[in-house]
Order: sequence, then structure tokens, then C-alpha cells
Amino acid sequence: MSWRPTTRILFVLLVAAMLGGCAAVVVGGAAVGGYHLGKDEREAGVVASDSAITSKIKAKYAADSVVGVFDIGVRTWEGTVTLTGTVGSYLARDQAELIATGTGGVKAVNNLIVVEDRSAG
Repeated sequence: MSWRPTTRILFVLLVAAMLGGCAAVVVGGAAVGGYHLGKDEREAGVVASDSAITSKIKAKYAADSVVGVFDIGVRTWEGTVTLTGTVGSYLARDQAELIATGTGGVKAVNNLIVVEDRSAG
């Protein structure tokens, strides 16, 4: 297929315009990530370690039959884990804390999970 020079130029300009928009999105996204990291006083290695701890705990929760049915928030700051959310029993609250405490790298656990009686209708 042979294209006329005018068609070829228009095609190149169209592709360049479309890709130019993508570059702004990528650069903007990177800038936001850099801004967040720049405002965090923890060193990059500590941020990565905290993120890994949070991910490990959430994976353990997903696999646990007692805790997995609840939406438990997990935040880690310099090895200290804070648990938030609402569960239906003290067993689930205690199990969530036990799982977090038993995860490598965890220095302490602040269990702020609230037990809500869901049996009353």
C-alpha cells in the first residue's frame, strides 16, 4: 500500500499528538509518586520494608477463614502495624492481631479494631 506524502505527514502528526498526551500522564503520575515519597521522612528502605510487611499481613488475612471475611485496614510505620476496621467477634479481632504480630519485621501492633455485634437483627 502506498501513501501519498500528505497522508503520511498527517498520519505522523496524529500519532505524535496521541503519544504526546500519554507522556504528560506518565510524567504527571511519576511526579505525584515522587511528591509523596519526598514528604515521607522515612528512608526509602524503611518505606519498602513497611510496604512489604503490610502486603504480607493482608495476604495472610485473605487466606485466613476467621479474618478473611472482614475488611481490616493495615498500616505500617517503621515496623509498627496499626490495625483498623470492624469485625463481628473478639475471636476475629484477636486472630488479626496474632497474625500481624507473627509476621516478620513487625516490631509492635496497635490493634484499633472494633468488635460489632452483628447477631442482632
